[in-house]
Amino acid sequence: MYEIVKHIDFCFGHRLMDYEGKCNQPHGHNGRAEIRLQADSLDDLGMVADFRDVRRTVESWINANLDHRMILQRGDPLIDAIEGLGQRAYVMDDNPTTENMARMLFQQVRQLGLPVVGVTLWETPDSYATYAPEPARAARPNGATRASVTST
Repeated sequence: MYEIVKHIDFCFGHRLMDYEGKCNQPHGHNGRAEIRLQADSLDDLGMVADFRDVRRTVESWINANLDHRMILQRGDPLIDAIEGLGQRAYVMDDNPTTENMARMLFQQVRQLGLPVVGVTLWETPDSYATYAPEPARAARPNGATRASVTST
């Protein structure tokens, strides 16, 4: 089994609806998406996928939809306020926790046609969440296979 990992950094804002704590306030993060791709065999060039193509494809989607945007849950009254100012928010059906955002990114990368097996979204340098529909086959850095941590 071959695996490659690509990191894509971006900035985003969000808030958690119905959360009792300071994360219910609009706030921002310098996030890092860690995209994990796997294949049983390599292509004719000896690659799972070209890192350049992964960056171009995934980063293009992130830049168009998430980078420097507020990511909000459908029904959040901030959506109307932001759009009333001529800005765009990215609207999710679920609360925009790091866990839900990791799953959303996984689904988008899969729709882009890449052999994704997991996405980790780093919300801060020491807090991240991973979504993988199956247990990861390869070990994660520092031995962890999955984490569900949301912190500001």
